[in-house]
Amino acid sequence: MVAVCAVTAVLPAAASADARGVADDPGTGVERLSVAADGTQGDGASAGASITPDGRHVVFSSSAGNLVPGSFPQGEVAYVRDRSAGQIKRVGTYPPLQPPVISGDGAYLAYATPWMRDVRTFSHRVSTGAIAGVNCSAHSCGQPSLSAEGRYLALAVTFRPPLSSQRVEVQDQDTGTKETVADLGHTSASRPSISGDGRRVAYQDGRAGDVFVWDRTTGTSSGPLEGPSATASLVQLSDDGGKVVHRSGPDTYVHDVGSGTAQRVPNVRGLAVDPTGRHLLYAPHDTTGPALVLRDLHTGTDRTVSRQPATAGVDAVSAGGRHVVFQSAADDIVPDDTNGTSDVFIRHFTDLPER
Repeated sequence: MVAVCAVTAVLPAAASADARGVADDPGTGVERLSVAADGTQGDGASAGASITPDGRHVVFSSSAGNLVPGSFPQGEVAYVRDRSAGQIKRVGTYPPLQPPVISGDGAYLAYATPWMRDVRTFSHRVSTGAIAGVNCSAHSCGQPSLSAEGRYLALAVTFRPPLSSQRVEVQDQDTGTKETVADLGHTSASRPSISGDGRRVAYQDGRAGDVFVWDRTTGTSSGPLEGPSATASLVQLSDDGGKVVHRSGPDTYVHDVGSGTAQRVPNVRGLAVDPTGRHLLYAPHDTTGPALVLRDLHTGTDRTVSRQPATAGVDAVSAGGRHVVFQSAADDIVPDDTNGTSDVFIRHFTDLPER
């Protein structure tokens, strides 16, 4: 039997302050999200945050033992914060091997976890904490990607014995059916990214260094997107399925699926794209400036997300670039940060319109 758990705490206003070191970006602010119900800072590290397109729900993992009431096993577990309801909830009891992911509507989260000799991917209902599906029958499941309503889940599965091949597939959690996106004759990283409607999946062939886009309507893949003479690694497919972000060499590219053209963003490490594909979160290679920057790809405008050392993952930007979640061990992002470990923060660009 698989144990499930969902513990909720109602939060007061999170620890917050005007952004420090971002006076060049008016209309911004920052909050620390990895706090307990009474505002107490976490007594363990928190990281791996993702945000829903509307900016309401944030999922992250934490080893802190004081974010919600009740006892639970040592080690990391997944948490979901509902910013509108002022609640933080622990979902599941097993440690995520990679950052947990959340569906666009905030109803489901999923993550890979150790399971006996194997690695399994569990999907949980956020409202109850109950397991909605055990989505892997192979030896190992990679980090999943969820569609907007949590119905479709894309992941790479590795088979044994021997550990020599893997398959990228999409699973329909309503019907239990599976569709093969690609069969790969190796076990190099091939993490996929699915569109909000579940129609498209971007994935990488980790051995060849190629990025492809699979379309459910045709059952075929197009690519490699970076061309025949280059190598690339996938960052993310936008929620609307129209843009694919990948890195190649020192640069980041935003590929338009419809036109087949790509916008080059030179000398930056792309980390995430907002659901519309307009706003790119990146880390400059130049370490003397900000650690995280959000670029409007239409206007070329850059906004500082964090000047202090910080990192972020995919699904870190809400629609329209209005909110960005990130992690940092810096102790001067908000006041009274004295826990000496990594926390999860959210940057608000309040002068941008709601989407």
